[in-house]
Parts: sequence; structure tokens; C-alpha cells
Amino acid sequence: MRVVVVGASGNVGTSVVGALAEDPAVTSILGLARRRPYWSPPKTEWATADIVRGDLEEHFRGADAVIHLAWLFQPTHDTMLTWENNVVGGTRVFRAAAAAGVPALLYASSVGAYSPGPQDRPVDESWPTDGWPAAGYTREKAYLERVLDAIEREHPGMRVVRMRPGFIFKRESAAEQRRLFLGPLLPRRLVRPGLVPVVPDLPGLRFQALHADDAAQAFRLALGRPVRGAFNLAADPVVDAAELARLLHARTVRVPVRVVRAGLAAAWLAHLVPASPALLDAVLHLPVLDTSRARTELGWQPRRSASDAVGEFLEGLRDGAGMGTPPLSPATSRWGRAREFATGVGSRP
Repeated sequence: MRVVVVGASGNVGTSVVGALAEDPAVTSILGLARRRPYWSPPKTEWATADIVRGDLEEHFRGADAVIHLAWLFQPTHDTMLTWENNVVGGTRVFRAAAAAGVPALLYASSVGAYSPGPQDRPVDESWPTDGWPAAGYTREKAYLERVLDAIEREHPGMRVVRMRPGFIFKRESAAEQRRLFLGPLLPRRLVRPGLVPVVPDLPGLRFQALHADDAAQAFRLALGRPVRGAFNLAADPVVDAAELARLLHARTVRVPVRVVRAGLAAAWLAHLVPASPALLDAVLHLPVLDTSRARTELGWQPRRSASDAVGEFLEGLRDGAGMGTPPLSPATSRWGRAREFATGVGSRP
């Protein structure tokens, strides 16, 4: 089986490539990335590609499956750029895979594609996917769900699988995720257990997480089974302020959402943090996912708990961890921070 992985050098992509390389059914992997990595996993060759303007069909011809993971979270201050890459680029990936006659298309959607939902009971894959309209990330994820609806109608012979995971972490993603969501002002040592005195207990702050390696196994399993449609992916437990406080050896303090949102909005407008207040709003309204379908139809079972995944990320954040690909390079934790300020936090990819 030949598999093309689009966005193979990031948090999820490196784990997917690693999982496929260990699968005897996979004979070769083509990793597509904007910049060529200096990581050399087995069975893998690399090619650079621009999903917005490049010729994707030539890369997809002869593939048994295409896995689309590429995504720009930044710049949050330039939503036209993220829309072009994520929506226009994603649509081009889907249509190129269909034009090349690829039998299976697997796509990394997100819990962010879902409409606001309950947090006291889990929802399955039938929950509406209209996102949170004010946040670029969730708006773009929801839009691509509609694009895939059309692709499925136009190309019924192509098997389309949509993974909808919670927040995905691993140690090696720490440098990237610090840059994308936390910004250059966060001291690495501050996240050491016992140094953070309090965790804000915000109403609605409950989210699901999983380890990137566990997410990768879901993609691998879906390649070998005749499944279609959407699969929720998350590990237990649901993470709340109390669990974050336990991981950081801190205590919780109840804080009104408006106070935190106002501070985040001021910092974002001043280009001090990359995450926008609209993204906070989206997180506080996420539903809790029912993962029964993935467990029964894929035989998927996460090996690590959500707490393990978050804890490993925090450890990587303290240590400045990363790996040998441009998105995951730990170099961003040093001189790269000065570049983040010089170019405007949240203003560049």
C-alpha cells in the first residue's frame, strides 16, 4: 500500500508517518510538506508542495490513500491567509485526490468543527458541524466538512473518512504549540509543577485531549478497514481546571470568563499572544465527544490517557522539546522568539 501524507512534518503528521512506517501493509510513504524535513523515517520519501498553488495530482497518482493533515493555525490576525491555505488548499487536496483516482481519502477534521453542545453528556458524530462562527479555526473546519459532503456525492467510489479529534499533544510538539497558541512571553520554567500557583476555573472550561501517537493509530486502522464517514477521537478523562491544577500542583480559583477574555483580547490586539479571544469562546462551547464508533468499528483504543498527553506536553514545554522537522524544531524557543516579536505575534504563519 502506498500512502501520501499531506502535512507530514507537524505534530500529527510525524506520528502518522511513524505509525505507517511500522505497518507491514504499508510499502511506501510520500510525505508532503512546505519545507523539507531533516528527519528520515523508514519507507518514507519527502517532497515539498504548496497545497494552494502546486500540482497535487502528480503526487497522488498511483497512491492507495491520501491522508490530509496540513493546516495553518496562524496568523490569527490575517484570516484571509489561513482561509486560503486551509479552505482553498484543503479543497484542492480533496479534488486532486478524486481526480487522481485515489481509492481512499482520510482527513483530519476536529472537535472544533462541531456546533456548541452539551458538556454533561457526550455527543456522537451526528452532532451538527457548524463550528463557532467567530473563530477562524472552527469556521474553516466547519466549511471543509461541507466541501467533503460534496466530494462524497460527486465521487461515491472514493472512500472518505473524517477524523474529529480533541486536542492533540505530545512531547515533541511543545515548541510548535508554544509558538502557535501561547506566544513568546511564556517562560518555559513557569510550567514546572509547583511554580504556577493557581489555575483559572472558567465556566465551560472542559476539553478532551489525546496523544498524537494514539491519533495516528486511528488513521492507520482506518486505512485497513472498509469504513467511511466521521470518527470522534478522544481519551479519558475530560480535562477541566481541577485536572490542570493537579498536573501543575496548583489550586483552582474561580474567575469570570469576561475577565479572562478581556485580558486575552487586550494581549491579542497588542500582538503579545497569538491566540485570539474568539478561539477561547469556541473552546468554552465545545461539546464532549462520544468515541464509541472509533472503538467498535476501528478497534481503536488510546494507550495514553488525556492527562498523560497533557502532562507529556507540559514536560516538553519545560524542556524545549521538539524534533527534526521545521514545524517542530525547538529552535523557535531561542532566537525564534525575537523573530516572533519582530514580525508581530499572531501575524505570520
